[in-house]
Amino acid sequence: MAEVQFRFRGDEPVADPGVTVDSFGEQSNATAVRLEPGDEPRDLLPHLDRLRLVEVNFPTFGDGRGYSAARILREAGYSGELRAVGEVLVDQIAAMRRCGFDAFAPDVPLDPIDADNAFYRYGEVYQPAIDGRAPIWAKRHG
Repeated sequence: MAEVQFRFRGDEPVADPGVTVDSFGEQSNATAVRLEPGDEPRDLLPHLDRLRLVEVNFPTFGDGRGYSAARILREAGYSGELRAVGEVLVDQIAAMRRCGFDAFAPDVPLDPIDADNAFYRYGEVYQPAIDGRAPIWAKRHG
């Protein structure tokens, strides 16, 4: 398991490993789950109150299903840690953050300066997202 390199939360990190979505329902004491690309994030919605960590695996950089999973969970009210794991690249982390990810554990550590530049490069955004930042058009046209 890769170490968490970036975390944007004030609470204690969850150290428990995420169980699979299939086994999560059978384990009443599990508070961490790992979503793989083929898993349905909506299966977790009835259990959001007991979840402290959802790891979303990105096995390849081209698989974008994790972005949708993050947004689905956040829009449903999930407020626990949402961690991107796997092939997390520096050019993706700003978009991942906008979708609701608040922790990152890339397989290959990212350069901290490059990551910082990626997180804070754009002061304005063009689309609404889960992060609540107002798009530039909404600022312009009220």
